[in-house]
Amino acid sequence: MTPPAEVSDTGIGPYPSDGARKLHLRTQFFRLAWGISPAMCMRITNLGSQYLVAAADKEGRTLDGGRHYTVSLPLASRPPGSGSLTAWDNQTRSMLDTPQRFSKVGSQGYPRRAATADPDGSMTVHFAPELPDGVPDGNWIQTTPGRGWCVCLRLYSPLQPFFDKSWRPGELDEVEI
Repeated sequence: MTPPAEVSDTGIGPYPSDGARKLHLRTQFFRLAWGISPAMCMRITNLGSQYLVAAADKEGRTLDGGRHYTVSLPLASRPPGSGSLTAWDNQTRSMLDTPQRFSKVGSQGYPRRAATADPDGSMTVHFAPELPDGVPDGNWIQTTPGRGWCVCLRLYSPLQPFFDKSWRPGELDEVEI
């Protein structure tokens, strides 16, 4: 009934119980991320890790592997700290099983090409069954028609703009084909 304590550079601060059990939230995260590490919930600038997960588009519709979606990471688009976007299969909890092999986009060039920034410095990532026209391969994650999926933005050693919310990723937008 009590959320994990806030671990910050000023110490450990427990959150009060609100009387409600957090079983669904904890079960959902455990199902996706098997295991726990204190670093997964630390709120210390430039230390630990943070995970943002989405399983629906900005309209609240479940993500469909047969559709085309985009998400924009704002100017100075490398997330504040290092990180990546990874798409996961809702049923297997594994990376999507597609001919693309690695359903991730990031700044590192291995095991796939690194993502390319847009002219304004932001980064647009595409999720679709086929590589959309004009989209660099490093900015695309292949999905599978008929399969649900979710996406996780992993931030390692996140910087202050993440914590004060002056940097926020965009919403998942469906693109009409």
